[in-house]
Amino acid sequence: MSIYLGVNIDHVATLRQARYRTMLGAHNVEPSILQAALEAEAAGAHSITVHLRADRRHIVDEDVYLLRREIGTMMNLEMGNTPEILGIALKVKPHFVCMVPENREEVTTEGGLDVVGQREALRASVSKLEQNGTRVSMFIDPDLDQVRASAEIGARMIELHTGTFANEIGEKRAMEAFRLKAAAELGHSLGLQINAGHGLTTENLPELFIVPHLAELNIGHSIVARSVFVGLRTAILEMLEVIKGYPGK
Repeated sequence: MSIYLGVNIDHVATLRQARYRTMLGAHNVEPSILQAALEAEAAGAHSITVHLRADRRHIVDEDVYLLRREIGTMMNLEMGNTPEILGIALKVKPHFVCMVPENREEVTTEGGLDVVGQREALRASVSKLEQNGTRVSMFIDPDLDQVRASAEIGARMIELHTGTFANEIGEKRAMEAFRLKAAAELGHSLGLQINAGHGLTTENLPELFIVPHLAELNIGHSIVARSVFVGLRTAILEMLEVIKGYPGK
């Protein structure tokens, strides 16, 4: 069983924003988000992931519309459940939406979404997106109650938060891998597609392979960081080579 790779290009936009945040319309703005997406596609990425945050710290509205229009593969839009961003998602009609928690003070997404505590609000947004032709995923910690709640509100997918797994080592990492395994097994039994992401690298990914039913991994920071030294296409090819080792069930 092969796993699809979704490449998150947020941090290409982070580099761009470091210099051109207030002058995105200038002719010399770089690096190009579209070029990054096209490079990822050329390397074999199965989808392009971007997170349109409320504060627009990296990806901005224009990026989302441009990518949806120009890329040849699928778009995965990560988003907080706010009326503003939901309205944009309904206009853009990405192939996938992944609902994530969002805290203005965080450097990156820190932990999974509380689907249990936000069940009704999320149910309404999932219904609107699904009726609009977008498949919806919940970005959750490997907590069995969150898995059940994701299925109950009508999400078709879950993306398991692997940040804790990535940050631990030794026995603690192994314990987190078993939590992810249990969540994947439950989600699969409930008819959910199982994705995973956050903090994954070519080094730690093989230790995640005990988790069954994985359909797609969404990886960004590690690939963009590696690309500084070897280029984006090579960094993605290296990740795809590791993914080939996934044994499936």
